[in-house]
Amino acid sequence: MKKSYLKYFAGLLFFGSNGVVASYIHLSSYEIVLLRSILGIVLLLGLFFITGHRFTAFQHKKDLLFIALSGVAMAADWLLLFEAYAQIGVSLSMLINYTGPAIVIAFSPLFLKERITLAKVISLAAALLGAFFISGQAAATGINVWGLLCAGLSSVAYAVMVLSNKLAKEITGTENATIQLFCTAAAVTVFVGCKQGFSIEITTGDWPAVLLLGLLNTGVGCYCYFSAIGDLPAQSVAICGYLEPLFAVLLSVLVLHETMASLQMLGAALIIGGAVFGECYKREHCSSVKH
Repeated sequence: MKKSYLKYFAGLLFFGSNGVVASYIHLSSYEIVLLRSILGIVLLLGLFFITGHRFTAFQHKKDLLFIALSGVAMAADWLLLFEAYAQIGVSLSMLINYTGPAIVIAFSPLFLKERITLAKVISLAAALLGAFFISGQAAATGINVWGLLCAGLSSVAYAVMVLSNKLAKEITGTENATIQLFCTAAAVTVFVGCKQGFSIEITTGDWPAVLLLGLLNTGVGCYCYFSAIGDLPAQSVAICGYLEPLFAVLLSVLVLHETMASLQMLGAALIIGGAVFGECYKREHCSSVKH
């Protein structure tokens, strides 16, 4: 379980740096998502076969269907979120997108038979409040309706992605991550092809950021993320997922030299505190029950 948490946090760190890396790429949001998907799946497929893995998914067709649905949902999440970044900015987009974990927690008793505990409710409330503080200043600016809609729909896609992947019980680890990203890349390719075709002009200066976003953030990030969440409770995935916007803010301060207001610092503390409280309370409670 500890190893799964470490991989999950690594995946969140990679995903949290997406906005910073993408800021160095002078392409449309759809083109960026297409390139990161293709590069990511090329890397994952290579690692999958080099390490001696073999696909067993066709022996578990129901699970394969759930992972395919999760992959399409992730494609929708990425396309909508990156478009929202371009329309209303990263902060407000992240705030709205991260209502997705709340949807996961709300529906996990129905789809995954997980019980909602008081600790989870408290930690979720702290995380939501923290995300609001971090992005609150952006809400004071003019709101683009299309961008707002994209961000809202991305949160729904996020919830479908997590819940669908959690329903795939037999396909786990590297195989899960590879199939997931393959389905994402396929869905993004079809969307971009129908929308604008595949003529993309990439300048020499864009390539380092494109490769970093595609190979490390997407390929390695998806491996860490999806090979871990199968071993973790959906509500823990949802609560700890709020570390991603925290990573995004911290990296923007360190790399892009953006300033963090005191209210945003409070928000960061609430996100960390909420995630830690939810997990530590659960372990202490379980330990006391055993004794």
